[in-house]
Amino acid sequence: MVTRVSSKNVGIHEKEKISILDLLEDLRSNKRFREVGAIASFFGIVRGTGKDGKEVTGLDMEAYEDKAESVFASISEEMKKRPGIVDVLIHHVTGHLNLGDLIFVVMVAGSNRKNVFPTLIETVEKVKREATIWKKETLSSGESYWAEYG
Repeated sequence: MVTRVSSKNVGIHEKEKISILDLLEDLRSNKRFREVGAIASFFGIVRGTGKDGKEVTGLDMEAYEDKAESVFASISEEMKKRPGIVDVLIHHVTGHLNLGDLIFVVMVAGSNRKNVFPTLIETVEKVKREATIWKKETLSSGESYWAEYG
């Protein structure tokens, strides 16, 4: 079940508190869903190597939750103003995450693929640039450090 925070469209959640099926149901509950012909989604997961090529065993994600949710809501509303876009969901996980764990979900519903794919990419990039979220990488050596989120 999705943990409801300030809106069903956006949220910061603890590990394993995001359900992809529930997010799809949230999209279906939109009163404009009959206009939807495509849903594009992005699932960010913990990968096993850092940007410097070192082996990563886990991440610790932290967020200034109120600010991050406000940024998510602003981005979602901005993207929904685009032609053909019906809904935009943005959800992120905090806490300790292991290799392969889900970190970040963006779903864009719109009239067709030509609308949703560019909007999905821009939404992900804006969240990476603007959200008050931090990640700490833990390496196989035991060393850990705060890394750039974007």
